[in-house]
Amino acid sequence: MTGRVAGKVVVITGAASGLGAESARRLAREGASLVLTDVASEAGNALAEAISSAGTPAIFITHDVTDEAQWDLVVKTALDRFGKIDVLVNSAGIGESEPLLETSLQHWRRVMAINADGTFLGVRAVGPAMTAAGKGSIINISSILGKVGQAGAGAYCASKGAVLMLTKAAAIEWAPLGVRVNSVHPGYIETPMVANAIHNAENGNEMRDQIISRHAMGRMGVPREIADGIVFLASDESSFMTGSELVIDGGYTAA
Repeated sequence: MTGRVAGKVVVITGAASGLGAESARRLAREGASLVLTDVASEAGNALAEAISSAGTPAIFITHDVTDEAQWDLVVKTALDRFGKIDVLVNSAGIGESEPLLETSLQHWRRVMAINADGTFLGVRAVGPAMTAAGKGSIINISSILGKVGQAGAGAYCASKGAVLMLTKAAAIEWAPLGVRVNSVHPGYIETPMVANAIHNAENGNEMRDQIISRHAMGRMGVPREIADGIVFLASDESSFMTGSELVIDGGYTAA
């Protein structure tokens, strides 16, 4: 099989929709074998079956990224099926936002658990296999809101900022062991998560126009544009990158 990630085994969380699903499709086209996980079992299984039917090995595991025991099962299943894990894409996340004065501790902990704890548990779960092999690429999906603040998104900003700094700490610690760790920082992307946020807003059309206006390119991104960056970080083309922030945001943070 030829391709930019041919022969690599990739674990992708949050793979049933949005950026995770598009990344799975792109990585499959470039030759990777896939272990897809998500809490959305029906959509996840359908994607794995579609990819497998097209000729690329892919399996799906129902998986809550906040559950440490489930992470152990994901790693065991991947190793039993494919014998190794070359790449982890920590894509699972939620974008629920509330003004700080209305944010409950329960809401804060939910956002932090999925976005930050889930990423930490993933990094730690694949670490033994990757460090033992002396190679690996971990790709943590952060956000532009892990780099700049936004009113009404305190918990989300904090969680994605945590992903950014965990990535840098892990990169320094594991570089001597051959494992690269990088973060990806998308701008606003046309995904179900963003679409739902706009749909649920009182002034959805105004919100969409305001979001678009913050991007120098005058539009939101599409999932393929983020997936292309993930393919690059998963491939050996990025072999001298670790602890880096790959910002793909249409100029949102340039101003």
